[in-house]
Amino acid sequence: MRGIFFVMHIDILKTDATNPHFQNLVRELDYYLAEMDGEDHSFYAKYNKLDDLKNCIILFCDGVAVSCGAYKIFNDETIEIKRMFTKEEYRGKGFAKMVILFLEKWSREKGFSSAVLETGKKQESAVKLYQSQGYEITPNYGQYIGIEDSICFAKHLKSKS
Repeated sequence: MRGIFFVMHIDILKTDATNPHFQNLVRELDYYLAEMDGEDHSFYAKYNKLDDLKNCIILFCDGVAVSCGAYKIFNDETIEIKRMFTKEEYRGKGFAKMVILFLEKWSREKGFSSAVLETGKKQESAVKLYQSQGYEITPNYGQYIGIEDSICFAKHLKSKS
């Protein structure tokens, strides 16, 4: 039996929010969220500024920036995962999972032992992704307390072995 196999070349870049590829992906994310969240988008947008993001990951597929994510310090032991996005035409191929795994690994290397994140209830594929990666729904934290359309997650990050 013969088949055609496609090989993709994947590059991973650790960077910060000043990277133009990261900024372009985040612009696409903001456009996507504005459509999905409607009038609620302005509430969430004020908590998604790039100024505090020093730990960003970009995945490149055959030279094209296709997926990103970041973390910022939440407290002494915990990071908050932010700005997760994969271009629509690359979804369902495992890129977001790779981004999460790299963010978790990077944060463990920096001594963090847990992660939190927030997503919207309308973002069903994101909810499924986080649950598939061991994130558990937790009471809403910080600015998301009392926000009915938000779902917050937490995960204990396994130590390096």
